[in-house]
This record gives sequence, C-alpha cells and structure tokens, in this order.
Amino acid sequence: MQTHEIRKRFTEHFADAGHTVVPSAPLILDDPTLLFVNAGMVPFKPYFLGQQQPPFENATATSIQKCVRTLDIEEVGITTRHNTFFQMAGNFSFGQYFKEGAITHAWQLLTGSLDEGGLGLDPQRLWVTVFLDDDEAAAIWRDTIGVPEERIQRMGMEDNFWSMGIAGPCGPCSEIYYDRGPQYGRDGGPIADDNRYMEIWNLVFMESIRGAGDKKGNFDIVGELPKKNIDTGMGVERVACLLQGVDNVYETDLLRPVIDAAVELTGTKYDAGNHEDDVRFRVIADHSRTGMMIILDGVSPSNEGRGYILRRLLRRVIRSARLLGASGNVIETFMNTIMDTMTPSFPEIAENRERILRVAQAEERAFLKTLEAGTHRFDEAAAAVKASGSTKLRGEQAFELHDTYGFPIDLTLEMAREAGLDVDMEAFDSEMRAQRERAKADNKAKKKGNTDESLYRQWVDTVPTEFVGFDTLTHDSTVIGLIREGQKVTEVRQGEEIEVILDATPMYAEGGGQLADRGRLVMGETILNVNDVQKIGRKLWVHKATVQNGGLDVGSTVTAEVDHAWRHGARQAHTATHLIHAALRQVLGPTAVQAGSLNKPGYLRFDFNYTEQLTEAQMEEIATITNQAVDADMAVNTIETSLAEAKAMGALALFGENYADQVRVVEIGGPFSIELCGGTHVEHSSQIGPVAVLGESSVGSGARRIEAYSGMDSFRYFSKEAALASGLAAELKTPSAELPERIAQLTERLRAAEKEIQALHQQQLMSKTAELVSTAEQVGDFKLIAMELAGGLGAGDVRALATDLRGKLGSEKAVVALVSNADCKVPFAVAVSKAAVDAGVKAGDLVSLLGRYVDGRGGGKPDLAQGSGSTPEGIAAALKAVREELATR
Repeated sequence: MQTHEIRKRFTEHFADAGHTVVPSAPLILDDPTLLFVNAGMVPFKPYFLGQQQPPFENATATSIQKCVRTLDIEEVGITTRHNTFFQMAGNFSFGQYFKEGAITHAWQLLTGSLDEGGLGLDPQRLWVTVFLDDDEAAAIWRDTIGVPEERIQRMGMEDNFWSMGIAGPCGPCSEIYYDRGPQYGRDGGPIADDNRYMEIWNLVFMESIRGAGDKKGNFDIVGELPKKNIDTGMGVERVACLLQGVDNVYETDLLRPVIDAAVELTGTKYDAGNHEDDVRFRVIADHSRTGMMIILDGVSPSNEGRGYILRRLLRRVIRSARLLGASGNVIETFMNTIMDTMTPSFPEIAENRERILRVAQAEERAFLKTLEAGTHRFDEAAAAVKASGSTKLRGEQAFELHDTYGFPIDLTLEMAREAGLDVDMEAFDSEMRAQRERAKADNKAKKKGNTDESLYRQWVDTVPTEFVGFDTLTHDSTVIGLIREGQKVTEVRQGEEIEVILDATPMYAEGGGQLADRGRLVMGETILNVNDVQKIGRKLWVHKATVQNGGLDVGSTVTAEVDHAWRHGARQAHTATHLIHAALRQVLGPTAVQAGSLNKPGYLRFDFNYTEQLTEAQMEEIATITNQAVDADMAVNTIETSLAEAKAMGALALFGENYADQVRVVEIGGPFSIELCGGTHVEHSSQIGPVAVLGESSVGSGARRIEAYSGMDSFRYFSKEAALASGLAAELKTPSAELPERIAQLTERLRAAEKEIQALHQQQLMSKTAELVSTAEQVGDFKLIAMELAGGLGAGDVRALATDLRGKLGSEKAVVALVSNADCKVPFAVAVSKAAVDAGVKAGDLVSLLGRYVDGRGGGKPDLAQGSGSTPEGIAAALKAVREELATR
C-alpha cells in the first residue's frame, strides 16, 4: 500500500467518526521554543494547555502533521530508525472521548479490512503496552478489544508516561507494537526487543497536572485536569514499512527512489555489504527529503537557526554523494526525485518546484567552492597532526576552518572521524565564545519572548477584542482588563507603564509585517499614550501604554484614538509592499516569493526567496512598474472569505504562516495583485504617493531584500537626491545628465594615481629589506627577524615585507615575525623558510602566539600566516614570546 493511500485511509477513518480534518501546520510556527514543529500535537498546544478553546466541531480533530527533529542528525543512516523528517498522523479529543474511545478508534483502523477502509494488519501480531498502574487501559485492551493478557505489557515512566517536561498537563500512554517476526529479533514482546516489535502508534491519555521537575519522573502529580484530553500519534512511515513488506523506512516508496537515483549517479551499489556506503545513501535520501520540505515552508540556507540546519542537511547530501563517487552537481536529481514521491501528499510542492530547485542548487554551488578550499586545508592540518604523532586536531584549527573557510564544525568532526582523529572541542568552543563576545548583538529590540498566555486566558476565552479599525480610527471602548508588571490590577495611576485590554479597539496590532498603531486612550482629564499593540492568540488586543495624566479603573469607558498620521503612513507603506511584490513577480517570475516584510510609516522592506543579485535594469523595471501602478489609481478592495475560496481566487499566501479558516484577501487592480493580508491599506493606489526603491541586498543564501520609501518620505528622498545631483553638477561644472560619465572619468584617473603611488610605496618598502636583513639574530638553531615596523604599514605591506625578508635569508632555518601599529590596528605576519618548517616550526602556530598578546587572531599556511589584533601595547611582549618559543626548539 502506497504511503499516500495510508494517509488517505487514516484521514477518512477519523473524518467519518466526526473529527474535524485539520491540515498540517507549517514546519515553522511562532513558537520561540522550537526551531521546527517536532510532534503532531504541537499545533494543538494552546488547547491542551487551556490557553484557548478548541474551535473544532465536537471538540475532536485529526491531522497528519509534517515534523522535523534534528537532534539525531549524526545518527541518520547509521541506524535505519532515525529520520529527520516524518509524518505524524494523530487524532485529538479535547474533553470528549477518553481511553476507550482512543483505543477503539486505533484498533478499528489498524485491523479493519482493506475493503472497508482499514489498514488490514493481523490482530494476532499486535502487542500493546500500558503504564505500570494503568489498570483501566489494560482492562479495555483485554476485555473490550480482546487482546490476550500475555500481549499486554506494562512499562515505566520513561516509556509510557507523557508530559511536556514542564509543569502542566500529563498522563499515562498506551503504545501499539507490531511483531515483525523472529527474523528481526527474540521473542518476548516490546519489553524484550523493540526492533522485532515495532512501535506504530502512541496513545496519550492526558488526565493529570504535574508540578516542576524533569522528564524522568522526578515531579509530583498536583491535581487532575478539568477535562481529560486525548493526543495520539501514528508513525506514517513505520506503518508504510509494514504494509509494503520492507525492512525499514529507507526501503519505502517515498525514500527508496532517491537511493536508486544516487546509485545511478554514483555507480556505487546499495546494500552490497559496505556499511559506510549504505549510511551515505541513507543520508542522501533522508536529508534530501527534509531539506526539500524545509525549503517548501520558506527557509533559505544561512549560518544560524533554521537556515543553518537546512545548510547542514544539504551539504551532508552533497558530500555523501561525492564520497560515493559522484562528480559534478547532484542536488537537482535528488530534489526532483523526492518532489515526485512527495507531491501526491503535498500538492503545494508542484507550484513551488522551481523555487525549491533554485534555492537548493544555489547552496550546492556555494558549498562546492567551500568544499574545495576547506578540504584542502583540512587535509593539510590532518597530515600535520599525524606527522607530529598526535591524534587530536587543535580547536583553533577547527575554528579556522569554520570561520575562514566556511566549513561547518559538524563536517570537520565527520572528516576527523574518518581520518582517525579527534577534535579539541573545548578549545573550539572557547574560540566560538570569544567570537560571540566580539560581535555586537543587533536583535535587542525584537519581540521574540514566549508570552505566558495563561495570564490572558480569561479574556481570550470569554471576551475577545473586537477590532473595528478597518472602518474607524476612533471608538468608545470599555476597559475590561489592566496588567502592570505581569500582574492583573484593577486600577492604574499617572506615570505607570501598563497593558490595557479593551472590549473593542480601532488600533491595529502588530502583524503581517505591519507595525502596531500608535495612539491615545482618553477619558476626561485622563490620557494614556499607546506606543504598541500586540495580539494574543489571534483574539485579544493588548495595548501597551503610559499613563500620561490621571488614572484608570477596570470598567472605565475610554475613547480610543488612532494617530491619524501614523496610520496613514503605515497604510501607504503596506499597500506599496503589495505593489512591489507584484512588480517583482512580473520581472523575476513566480519563484520570487515573499519571505517576510516590515512596514511602518514612510518605509518598507520586503524579503523574498531568490538566489541571484538583481541587476540595475531589473531594479529600474521593478520601480517603474510599482510607480505605474500608483499612477493608475487602482482600486484596493478587501474580501472576507474562506481560506479554500481565497486560494481558488489565486490569492498569494506567506510561507510559514498558519492561516485561520476565514481570511482577508486584499485585491489591487483586479489581477495585478491579490494576496492574503490582515493589514491596513489605502482605498486607491494613487494615495500611496511616489515610491522610492532604494536598492536590494542579500540577507542570507537564497534570500534578498528590497527597501523603499513611500509617501512624503519618498518625496523627501527624491528631493535630497536631486539637491545632491545639482550640487555635484555645479562643483564639477558638468550638466546633470553627464554626471555619470564625468564621475567615471575622475574615478579612473584616481585609480591610476593610486596604482602609481602604490608602486612607488612598494619600491621604497623593498629597498629597506637589505637594512632589515642585517638585524637578523641567531636564536637557537634559527635565524630570526622579529620586530615592530614603523610607519603604520598595513596588512598587505607587512605580509609582502615578511615574504621578501624570508627570501633574502636564503636556505637557512629562517623565521620572520613582523608586527605593525597601524592606526589602532595591529596587523602581523610570520614567514617561515622550508628548512624551518621541516624543523617543526609552523607560521600558523606563531601567528596564534602573537595574537594572544595583541588581542587578535589569524591563520594561513605552515610557511606563511598573518593576522590582526587591536592592542598595540602588547607588541613587545608578543615578539618576546616568539623569541622564547624558538629558543626552546
């Protein structure tokens, strides 16, 4: 049975039983505790935690959730049990049926006949486990379902008890296992052998509330849940193994085609007795699928967070293929194969196929360059380690590979293992910490905290805020809640920073890239300045305000006033974003898809998935199309409709966004632009005013950013640019139209002059070498020139002089260490002759030594290395340390 058929039967089984079918949430949710959705119940957490009421009819739901778990990346392929991507089919009950219902539903689907929509598993081969003291579940399995007592086993807290690892809902589990037969292991049930007895379904019975502690049972049960809930998860891939009669998930219809494609590309056989090769084939299959699904949900490769996980996955695919014998590009083949197998279950892949390929291929091109340079450097370092008799690669060398060559540390660890070496991770981590300390944090203003929504639960469930801001900017509202410093209060006074909850508000809460409205709450002499509005659970507007004058009580009636100028500017910028998106797709094609935005009065930035830098002509065309749309005075219409109807209309959705069933569509000029959007907009495109497209830049591999001004900010920008051009024209005595040509001429003359000056400078520099050679001193077996250079020489000059001096010292065991104090920077270089290298002296080691004294770092080859520091006071001590180091050789 094909995997897509298993999904279909699961969904239909629970839909027929009255469950609401919930589409898979994106892999990326607005949850700061998770990189990716890692379990089927994650999208339902607010309902299990009691933060929100479940919106499903009959309070039951079913879904097949796409999940990614990345903690075991290193284990993928080594065993056949680890996958980074998997599909978790689940059914959920929020206070409706409990243990008997969950058990019965699962049993009926698993053992039901194929003709009646079941999965047709042999009930005689099914075993179950229950929690140690869960007599109720055991009795249901035995008396209601008819599972013999000997096939019901009891397990402890680690296996058969569930909680989130924090205080909150918890309860016992019951797991269903399938006996694959004696060829897979010994008799005795899941307790004896969990390879032979494969777990296929976990039923969680949430019935209690646990206190603080850990996942190992070191916590107290502090009470019972007001409503008992059900959370189950059936592993789609595991069931596919059983129904397709294969040994493991890599042999199923979704992943085996990728392995077959890899066999054809590499010429190496799979399952031919070479375990290392088999691991690489499985890595290719697993990571290709996971990488494709992550790209589908809008992630691009980068060096942090989700983007780093994606980069790591794709690069392991590429390197595994090369180790199997592939040459050239491989990603296109693997991506096309996995998209073919997955599209029947995820039809959205088809419309994003070209974009997925573009992102993956761009990463492949970048990595092949990195791989060539980094592998050469690693081989050099590994050979030197082995030659010295050591078995450990220094952490500083691993950091250099990471920082200078873009080599991920996990790849260095993998290559080191293959070379029979360890890596000094303590030293590597120390270097990473030092780097982080040097870098300045730029995200302090981001609001990424995990809000404790339980504080707002009473309002979310009973009196959600009515937003009236699409129709009016002023509204009389009732204060239904006040919060000060995380505590509910009944009154506030002048000077306090507070949160105000109203029954209705005209103020837009931050969302969809648009910043929140600014405004006031007024009641007689009382005035509160609102500087931010945030949304809780999509239902509650929380106004963050300062009490400027007077006081306020719960129950007061206030007039909520939006700052008209602020809203006008925000509407202009947000609508201009839609126009730029439409223009972008006209110029670049449908693969240029929005990946985020920011809109505030007068300014917008728009991120989109694209792998190439835009040309000047493309940018000019985008700006022209955008302003033509403004000039055309297009009508801006909004439509409230269902998500399905919006998609049928062709409305564009933002990747990674989890939309409600009812959505708002913004249409500009008919087919020109139609998108799902909950923001505020102008009524006609001409109200935006001119749009000044400032330029575009890279914000990570496969992601670009356009920035622009709108309205009066755009006018002021154009005026400033015009004044600048006029001033240059007057200064250069050149008509404005001829400025580009005139500036190009001057630039060329300046470059020629700089080259001439540089040549003279080099001549003067090299003329000093004879004088400096005479300063060479004998230190042990080595001829050493170690000195601070006068004249503030830059890094390039220091390196050139060190190289020249080394040459002048001929065939001797020569070491040249030069340091300069150049305008508060301390460039340094070490050049070592071949004879000195053969004697065990490495330029990189001496550069690291110098760096310790001048707060710097660097790297290079054994015969030539350089670096830069920031503490000139340490130069004398640094040079002394070099002398002492050579004296010990």
